[in-house]
Amino acid sequence: MAGVTDRPFRQLCKQLGAGYAVSEMAASNPRLWQSEKSARRTNHDGEMEPKAVQIAGADPGMLAECARYNVERGAQIIDINMGCPVKKVCNNWCGSALLQNEKLVGEILDAVVAAVDVPVTLKFRTGWDRLNKNALAIARMAETSGIAMLTLHGRTRADGYSGEAEYETIAAVKAAVRIPVVANGDIDTPEKAKYVLQVTGADAVMVGRAAQGRPWIFREIAHYLRTGAHLPAPTVTEARQVMAEHLQAHYAFYGDYLGVRTARKHIGWYVRELPEGEDFRRRMNVLEQCADQLAALDSFFERQLRYGERLQYGLAAKLLAA
Repeated sequence: MAGVTDRPFRQLCKQLGAGYAVSEMAASNPRLWQSEKSARRTNHDGEMEPKAVQIAGADPGMLAECARYNVERGAQIIDINMGCPVKKVCNNWCGSALLQNEKLVGEILDAVVAAVDVPVTLKFRTGWDRLNKNALAIARMAETSGIAMLTLHGRTRADGYSGEAEYETIAAVKAAVRIPVVANGDIDTPEKAKYVLQVTGADAVMVGRAAQGRPWIFREIAHYLRTGAHLPAPTVTEARQVMAEHLQAHYAFYGDYLGVRTARKHIGWYVRELPEGEDFRRRMNVLEQCADQLAALDSFFERQLRYGERLQYGLAAKLLAA
């Protein structure tokens, strides 16, 4: 979720029901710590607790030092990334590429846990490819090292994000360890969250891509798990306010020039399933002033009231089919 789970988005998700949100990956290489990008990725000023920083790298010593550096700056949880499948990350033997070297995995886990006095967690995948699944071995190693919690994505590195996540491996990991296990992968509805919790026995679920443009999915899942009933879609008025506040926080965080450009993806996700959403996205992508983006979004939501008081997800596809 690099480029997505920045501080404004994490804060929004927490406000809308997420119990926990982790920062974008922070590079373990100390030469990068003072860069503008790295500084933003580990900026937790004013953020709701707990403040969790995810670190990425392949050198145990560097990762340990990176963990200490971030704890000194307010991190309350350190999360080690061994799950990212992106080629440029894996080519540096970081992310899920580490799953090919269990000895190095153990050295990293031991070094980071020993380096800090806050909980250390691990995000990982089921293995390098489907012929080399080693999540059980990694999980047992992590528990022995003192890792406080595991988050397991139900795909291998080779799978990327294609196909469907499988949950049998997550269930096996949960049965094999005593520390909390969080299930991740393709959890995009309240019903799917309940199903995954049931079939894996996991202690919690983690939502990633499904929150893009729908940050209220967290309260929807929490409500469904608690009551068995669905919350209605947000009202157009609420969505307009949430999006406007998100954009204003986004501009303040990135500055006007970068903010207006990096906001485009968030706006596109918000409107993609709504009537007129695709046309609006194309027109919005040429705007270069924050005020113009906000005004365009306000007009878009005003037009949404034609279709109902609440957001009409899926209506765009029905209108095209008609």
